[in-house]
Amino acid sequence: MLTRRTFLTEVAGIGGTVLIGARASRPPSSQSGITPIPIIDTHIHLFDPTRPQGAPYSGPPGVPVQPSLPPRYRKLAASLGIVGAIKVEASPWVEDNLWILEVAERDTIIVGVVGNLEPDKPDFGEMLARYHKNPLFRGIRYGNLWGRDITKQADNPAFIDGLRLLAQADLVLDTANPRVNLLQAIVRITDNVPDLRVVLDHLPGLDPTPETQQAYDDALKELQQRPRVFVKLSAVIHRVNGQVATDLAPYRDRLNRLVNTFGEDRIVFGSDWPNSDGVAPIDKVVGVVREFFQTQPQRVAEKYFWKNALAAYKWIKRDPSQPSI
Repeated sequence: MLTRRTFLTEVAGIGGTVLIGARASRPPSSQSGITPIPIIDTHIHLFDPTRPQGAPYSGPPGVPVQPSLPPRYRKLAASLGIVGAIKVEASPWVEDNLWILEVAERDTIIVGVVGNLEPDKPDFGEMLARYHKNPLFRGIRYGNLWGRDITKQADNPAFIDGLRLLAQADLVLDTANPRVNLLQAIVRITDNVPDLRVVLDHLPGLDPTPETQQAYDDALKELQQRPRVFVKLSAVIHRVNGQVATDLAPYRDRLNRLVNTFGEDRIVFGSDWPNSDGVAPIDKVVGVVREFFQTQPQRVAEKYFWKNALAAYKWIKRDPSQPSI
């Protein structure tokens, strides 16, 4: 029986029960038939607005402002079976790359950091080499936030040269935030830098309009053919026409389409915590995708919840509870 506490489900075609997330760090009894699936969360934000310099981002509107640091996240994540997380930049300040690496070093739940560097800047290569010396530094995020515009940079030779350096360093480009023209820009970027690994964040949260639907469909068709482009099935729960639903039903078709488009090897989990608090608590965020993937074969759930994150980010195992291949 499915219960809120254990989230057990029988999966068609598998001779056992799959346990996604909950108590994932505890090995299953050989008599139980339960296969636990640990979770690597590829999208959290860390910040501390109480620092003397403050923080450029301190959480979603309408949510009380408080520091977002690993100990607070760990308390929430442990009960959900999340054993590791990748911090994604929440600051345009280049000096915060060092700050966040220092914060990450202090807690083994952080298995990677996606930082903030601008590939078109003259010192990009030097800065990338400097931060890459820390094995937790897994790549950079760039898109259409902090006053930046990846749709214009996609045709900038200096920007493309910087992304070539990123690919040569075996690091990832994480995007922000999903729009149809961003998807079109990634098509052009990956044409120019085919070896670059790219993670498209929050794609379930992109709701094409009737005017952009065809362009969206065409972009997905192009990206489907690029094996180094991953899609982060995050921001599943999002505001639509001013309303927020926390059950799976309104999101199921979108998830099915993205999984079918990108395949089981190119989908990853991300909670977007604590930005996600603006629409739902993290247990609801995890619960929606957990319910969806309980209808999938175990191998697909494992790929989504942690294995594909290893392929996309090459995150660093820092604790025995964190899985390895």
